[in-house]
Amino acid sequence: MQIRAEDLDDLSLGAVFLATGGGGDPHVPQLLTEQALKKYGPAQLIDVHDLADDAHVVSIGGVGAPTVSLEMLPSLGEASRTLEAYEDHVGRKVDAVVSFEIGGGNSLIPIMAAAGRGLPVVDGDGMGRALPEAQMMTYAIAGVCPSPAVAYDYAGNITTFTTPITSTYERHIRALAMASGGMLTTAEHPMTGAQLKPAIIPGTVSFSVALGKCLCENRGRADLMLPALQNLFAASVYGECRMLFAGKVSDKATRIIGGYDIGEATLTPFGDDGSSLVINIKNEYLVAKLDGKVVATVPDLIVIVDYETGTPINAERLRYGQRVAVFAVGCPDFFRTPHALKAVEPRAFGFDMDFVPLESIEA
Repeated sequence: MQIRAEDLDDLSLGAVFLATGGGGDPHVPQLLTEQALKKYGPAQLIDVHDLADDAHVVSIGGVGAPTVSLEMLPSLGEASRTLEAYEDHVGRKVDAVVSFEIGGGNSLIPIMAAAGRGLPVVDGDGMGRALPEAQMMTYAIAGVCPSPAVAYDYAGNITTFTTPITSTYERHIRALAMASGGMLTTAEHPMTGAQLKPAIIPGTVSFSVALGKCLCENRGRADLMLPALQNLFAASVYGECRMLFAGKVSDKATRIIGGYDIGEATLTPFGDDGSSLVINIKNEYLVAKLDGKVVATVPDLIVIVDYETGTPINAERLRYGQRVAVFAVGCPDFFRTPHALKAVEPRAFGFDMDFVPLESIEA
């Protein structure tokens, strides 16, 4: 499959839905990726099983607080220069690139990086959604070392990392992002094809394109588009999709703390009477409580969309007074193992609760 400039509207839309509020705003990265694809031609999207076991693959994307990406805009060359700096650092060419997360802008950065260098992009990612910390990636959970890694900032400064433990790498890269204006582009978690195959959430790039098309074709009131979404997700790695709530944003407060956008949003019914939904945010939408009762938690996906159009809304673009609907989607099976849940369950974010799968929560 080839990713062409005309595919990016669907890809971006689908990826923002899967990003659960995070992953960075896709608008400027999409414009830049369109330029890259028009200049260099389509990007080749390959199935992970078509990679040679000894292929040299590196994950690439943006690290920082998504709010910053609305102000400190990237340039066309940042992603490819990050990749070039990585190759210079390790003294070896890359055979393919892969995404950290299928989230907003981070779904587009690998395509942008690969286009000018004639490299393929692996169809999949390291989260199947967006998550805020590096040790939450499937690559790290599967035991892939985060380094050698390279970070590239807005001023062209290059920082290299040799850090064997991903949680330590996360602290270091987050501190560098804060010292570099709030956002970096990084190439990290290098892998062989053999290492990547069991560690990836497969098919999420092509699924994002299909999801974007579904959202466009069924554009309209969120409740009316639910059946089409349920059919699409039922045949995917995600499974269940349900609508949790419809109402308006009555309060939203976030601050940049430690390099993350942290806060919560409160949604109330359109008529003001009835139950309120509170959503906790750490870059992404993490926990949803309806009048104090948990109705969805990370690693399952919590998605906020515009009620009238079904367009997904990144957390940094969520505003007081918006009329919205909230969907919940099951997480891929990778995250349901006890080993993986240690990295991505609610307790990993400081919430004193266990993960209860969406299908086990009464609708």
